[in-house]
Amino acid sequence: MTTHVLSDTRVLTGRSLTHILRSPDTIITTAVTPIALMLLFTYVLGGAINTGSDESYIDYMLPGILLITIASGIAYTAYRLFLDMQGGIFERFQSMPISRSSVLWAHVLTSLVSNLISVAIVIGVALLMGFRTGASVAVWLAVAGILVLFTLALTWLAVIAGLSAKTVDGASAFSYPLIFLPFISSAFVPTDSMPAPVAWFAENQPVTSIVNSIRALFAGQPVGSDIWVALAWLVGILVVAYVWAIAIYKRKMS
Repeated sequence: MTTHVLSDTRVLTGRSLTHILRSPDTIITTAVTPIALMLLFTYVLGGAINTGSDESYIDYMLPGILLITIASGIAYTAYRLFLDMQGGIFERFQSMPISRSSVLWAHVLTSLVSNLISVAIVIGVALLMGFRTGASVAVWLAVAGILVLFTLALTWLAVIAGLSAKTVDGASAFSYPLIFLPFISSAFVPTDSMPAPVAWFAENQPVTSIVNSIRALFAGQPVGSDIWVALAWLVGILVVAYVWAIAIYKRKMS
């Protein structure tokens, strides 16, 4: 049974990735906005922002930019899933000996691959702009692990949106608050520079602990409790979103 599910997921993921490779503008579009934000904050606004540390501003803000990149990219997962639902592709799969869960996992894995490519592009541009880190291979793998968890958690939220939406615009619009969330966190300015109510929200929402963890890893500093808070948020969101998405899918396919 497990082999059957893995085989079906591999085939369907290949189908989805083929669409991405034939239309690479999805990946390019996802990377454009974060790159534009890096340019804006680094060369226009960065000089007026006091981060309270000696590190360059691009080193400070890159973790938040990476999260925005992923938040932008997962909108396409909801969009593609909605089109598959409306196009009757899922009903056709139902008449074939294909594992139900493999259909959703194919979209999720496609999202993971495409978003990691976008993240790699953004990091490449950041290096050209002056981003520097003495991080070891192990640290880079730890950062990659956090970003993979973040992508999976948000992608399963995108699956919920894609399955539940009534219109194409509704399928992708859910990502807008997720893109905006890093701006109310420690991603671009220290939270202690914010008004008290805003600072409280910023310090207690998941993006801040994730950003702080990645920033500390890149800087070679102790991550402290932030990494455990970040992992708790990510795993919690992932589990809840996965269970919710599967429940919605089963109800729609029954």
